[in-house]
Amino acid sequence: MSKSKSKSSSRWLQEHFNDPFVQRAAKEGYRSRASYKLLEIQEKDRILRPGMRVLDLGAAPGGWSQVAARLIGGNGRLVAVDRLPMNPILGATVICGDVYDDAILAACEEALAGGADLILSDMAPNMSGIASVDQARAIALADIALDMAQRWLVPGGALLMKVFMGAGADGLRRDLRQHFRRIVVRKPEASRARSAEQYWLASDFRGTRRGPLSGSV
Repeated sequence: MSKSKSKSSSRWLQEHFNDPFVQRAAKEGYRSRASYKLLEIQEKDRILRPGMRVLDLGAAPGGWSQVAARLIGGNGRLVAVDRLPMNPILGATVICGDVYDDAILAACEEALAGGADLILSDMAPNMSGIASVDQARAIALADIALDMAQRWLVPGGALLMKVFMGAGADGLRRDLRQHFRRIVVRKPEASRARSAEQYWLASDFRGTRRGPLSGSV
């Protein structure tokens, strides 16, 4: 590792462990500081309610799933999907694999029992440091979230997803407007100010779910 990379990594680690949301998450038992992003959005928009069926995409390490499981309660259904392994979460069905794998889709279908009221996506790409590449990867993940919404959401359902502002974001917004009646943008306090990330809440889904094994990306 070069000296410049070593210094950069040291600065990141220092900032990370001094972050009040990181410290708060450790104290309050959340798996990541991202939990507080969802909690703030929940306070504003009340997207999670008892008894809901929720699909959490890119869920590892599970910070959003922890929040969702608590708020939908025992009568709700939460499916948390990620390629990365994730420790169990009380009240959630944790599925490890690619969302486009037939076996994973079938497992989601069984666990959700006919569709989702809400889809959550805090997915982000592994950053290469090349801005154009990273932005293209981020928009591709947002497109996956939108595709999953069309497969899984029931009429009137909602999608909350991370979006990195830059090339492709305007086109994504146009696509969302074709499928949802309302879109609001949130920038939670726990989202670092210098980050290009926003959270878009698309609600009142216009369509009828395509089904997990039909259609194409």
